[in-house]
Amino acid sequence: MDNTYTTIKLSVQDNVATLTLNRPESRNALSLVMCQELIHACRALSQQTDVHVVLIDALGTSFCAGADLKERQTMTTADLVARRVEGFTAYAAIEALPMPVIAVVQGPAFGSGGEVMAACDFVLASTQACVKYPEVGWGTIGATQRLPRIVGRRMAKELLFTGRVVDAQEALALGLVNHVYAPEELQVKARAMAEAIAKCNPLTTRLTKRSIDQGLDTTREGALGVELLAIQENLKGSDWKTAIAKFGKTNA
Repeated sequence: MDNTYTTIKLSVQDNVATLTLNRPESRNALSLVMCQELIHACRALSQQTDVHVVLIDALGTSFCAGADLKERQTMTTADLVARRVEGFTAYAAIEALPMPVIAVVQGPAFGSGGEVMAACDFVLASTQACVKYPEVGWGTIGATQRLPRIVGRRMAKELLFTGRVVDAQEALALGLVNHVYAPEELQVKARAMAEAIAKCNPLTTRLTKRSIDQGLDTTREGALGVELLAIQENLKGSDWKTAIAKFGKTNA
């Protein structure tokens, strides 16, 4: 796996990949190079059958302070459009990963940071984490698709129109994050959860993720079809009889 990245770090241990945002001096602001490296890393990870879970975390005190505004100061309109497309492609690459992806948010996640969070399957956060969507206040548009699907239409409009800061506890209540931990516990809790998920049959977890994501985008009847096809694929690709026998002994 390519580890020649400059704005991210990528490592794999015990079937868990850790993708780390690595621009702490810029509060991990999302630059064009970071977008490109995220896309490359996610595409590489998607081909790794030995990777069962991906953790996305960040170095420094901020998870991601948003887009790199210094970089944008010298851009033309065409450059900026291309940069926005590259950002969208990076979020989509995270979202398209076939295995479970967990965001580990230790600090502020503003703008693009919120998009990275939303592209993950779920989020573990520190009490020092907070979220903000400043796009409207900057005179631009963003976070209009994933955010409403997480918090609902009305709350998404409030967060986007006001650009107010959402602390960790409110983020938990809104469903933006799944769990909140003390700063010193966050990495330990995230690693333990990732390792527990990684012990499950990787085919089953991938098919479960696919069934949820595809099922929510179709009708109830279509969703049942999605799950049935996943069940059939899982039965053909896994040793389900042994798994049932083990489960029976464990719960006897």
